[in-house]
Amino acid sequence: MSAQAAITATEMMTVAASRLLRNGDVCFVGIGLPSAAANLARLTHAPGVVLIYESGPIGAKPDVLPLSIGDGSLAETADTVVSTSEIFRYWLQGGRVTVGFLSAAQIDRFANINTTVIGDYAHPEVRLPGAGGAPEIAACAGKVILVLRQTARSFVERVDFITSVGHLDGGDARKRLGLTGQGPAAVVTDLCLMTPDPVTKELIVTHLHRGVSPEKVRAATGWKIRFAEAVEETPHPSTWELDTLRQLQRRTALAHGRPAEA
Repeated sequence: MSAQAAITATEMMTVAASRLLRNGDVCFVGIGLPSAAANLARLTHAPGVVLIYESGPIGAKPDVLPLSIGDGSLAETADTVVSTSEIFRYWLQGGRVTVGFLSAAQIDRFANINTTVIGDYAHPEVRLPGAGGAPEIAACAGKVILVLRQTARSFVERVDFITSVGHLDGGDARKRLGLTGQGPAAVVTDLCLMTPDPVTKELIVTHLHRGVSPEKVRAATGWKIRFAEAVEETPHPSTWELDTLRQLQRRTALAHGRPAEA
């Protein structure tokens, strides 16, 4: 079986998300899938992207994926390191971040994000890691890209708690609140790519990954998901993208003491 044929859903999602970054973007990066996608973009089509992490590194160029925002490799490879307060006040709230790259535990049809609790806030079924810098990123970044795996438990009609604003109840809700960023511009999952309707701001499927049917997307969504009139197939990863991602993941596994995949 060829490397192209053996591509995993996570690799497809990571590559598709990385392509949404442009050379010269100033990107505020979350840990996990967002970091993998952002660094893949830096190592392939967008070498001039400026990666910013919450702990203060600006222009980070890690050789392996960081374990956390406090990973030393971020500061060691950055163009400069500033205080966290400067990251938020001058860079983010000052309108100097063009893209925020985030993930979530729950997301709803208007791309509101929950990373706080599952269930009732006072008596939750699950207590999640919490907000971190995501609320400010969601409010102030020029635009937001979300990347997460898609299941009916994570894609819900209404999130249990709004940790970070998406498009709230749709329409011009963000504008009425005076938020400076345009909000979620794309949601990339292991099944498809969604973008908000220009007017209602409800998420609409615009691309399906190879081998994914509309029925599979519907089954993994907790609301009646809408599809664009002409849904396209997500362009498959190139050999360059796939090899670069796998090398990055292999270096990361070795650096963090995990066995590298063949």
